[in-house]
Amino acid sequence: MSNELVINSTPEGERIALLQDKRLIEYHFDRNDTNYSVGDIFLGTVKKVMPGLNAAFVDIGYEKDAFLHYGDLGETFPSLAKWQKTVQHNKATGSLDAFTFEKPLDKVGKAENVFKKGQQLVVQVIKEPISTKGPRVSTDLSMAGRYLVLMPFTNVISISKKIVSKAERDRLKRLIASIKPTNFGVIIRTVAEGREVAELDQDMQDMVSKWEQLAATLKTAKVGDKLLGELGRTSSMLRDMLNESFDSIVVDAPAMYDEMREYLRKIAPDKLGLLKLHNTKVKVFEHTGIEKQLKTLFGKTVTVPGGGYLVIEHTEALHVVDVNSGSKSNQENDQEATALMINLLAAKEVARQLRLRDMGGIIVIDFIDMRSGESRKKVEMAVENVMKDDKAKFTVLPITKFGLMQITRQRVRPAETIVTGEVCPACGGTGKISASIQVTDEIDGSIDDLLVHQNQSGLTLHVHPFLHAFYTKGLVSRQMKWYLRYYKWVKVVKDSSLGLTDYRIEDERGEEIQLRSMSAAMSKVQDREIEFTD
Repeated sequence: MSNELVINSTPEGERIALLQDKRLIEYHFDRNDTNYSVGDIFLGTVKKVMPGLNAAFVDIGYEKDAFLHYGDLGETFPSLAKWQKTVQHNKATGSLDAFTFEKPLDKVGKAENVFKKGQQLVVQVIKEPISTKGPRVSTDLSMAGRYLVLMPFTNVISISKKIVSKAERDRLKRLIASIKPTNFGVIIRTVAEGREVAELDQDMQDMVSKWEQLAATLKTAKVGDKLLGELGRTSSMLRDMLNESFDSIVVDAPAMYDEMREYLRKIAPDKLGLLKLHNTKVKVFEHTGIEKQLKTLFGKTVTVPGGGYLVIEHTEALHVVDVNSGSKSNQENDQEATALMINLLAAKEVARQLRLRDMGGIIVIDFIDMRSGESRKKVEMAVENVMKDDKAKFTVLPITKFGLMQITRQRVRPAETIVTGEVCPACGGTGKISASIQVTDEIDGSIDDLLVHQNQSGLTLHVHPFLHAFYTKGLVSRQMKWYLRYYKWVKVVKDSSLGLTDYRIEDERGEEIQLRSMSAAMSKVQDREIEFTD
């Protein structure tokens, strides 16, 4: 399985796409005007204590105050508060060698006993601003490296559960215990498996340097100042995801290329050969086919490869996904087998869409009804299996008797949205249509379904003159490719009355068997209205 990271620089920020076997599975837009990213550490001040919520609102410079729940303080909060005061009075440095821990914070305490209005706090963003809400913050600080995560005011060493070998776990624990600084805890990440002590030590020293930088900044910081910034989305993706399966990293801006080359030289010199600069006239997202995938994957309706389609709706409280069979409802011998087949295919696409759009919170999926408990279990296992590579934390609940599956997925950033509607080329902007780039895919899918699954022949395709040229021109036209593939000739006819994205398919008797035409649909509605009036 190949992985490619493609980065397109724009005036507003970087568009980041992760491809797996040429298919888009993750998309992020790292905006230049975003100053509050997950992992950033700020000096804030308590603006309001809310006993009813057991929380406080903290000013960190954002237009909306950040939310700090008592449960996000962490047991080390008293030690952090003590260290913060000593640093601000120039009586301490970043080193914790001689630091004495305070008594751990009570897990079931009250916010009003901890917070005071005007109190200064060192906080870390754990959730970016979403909708009308400000960031969510925590005082349980951590600094992520490529192989390790460093946590001050504790001595605990934890190891990723994905490292299953007991011998490797013991080896890593011994190595980290020998190199970690005093009064710092460490989480050993999955990518640390098999790494030598020199690589782990270098990663450790980098994070210790960040902590010392934070302490130096804190001495003169004012409320709302950023004490330590997390890496940009691009560099953090490289840090967290770069592994042996990566084939290439493509960027289209020389400045970004130089920045990433320097970062790769620091964290993975052996991967420098993967980095490439795209400098042709064709835009990098066009060249790699990403632009087309974005248009077809972020709409309200998404086609499921192999059969069926999804309808995705977003609300303030949750996301809703409806699974439909489409034209594949007669592929199996009985209704239960058909429903199971489509649901299993849809499960893969649903998991991909959650990751691609970075949808978090509550997701409700309305699968096609299945009577068999065994069938429902197969779909549940399919969803869990395809979501296991998702970096976000998630919980999948069993399908209810109404055919609904509920998923909760960690939400730390706003869901990615891309406008896929275009100004209609036929009406000059008085209405909107789905992305026109999809029409050829729809036609190809319809032809395949009619010729292969419905055993039709003698088909005639009526299309706009532009599409007629697309299918008939060239040394080996698309029309000829259909013939070579199906051994059946499809006649393509110009029809100027059709819009650019409209088409009509007739059988050998000249009877209409498939239609996509907004004007025809509106005409039928008007005819029915006239008939009803008469």
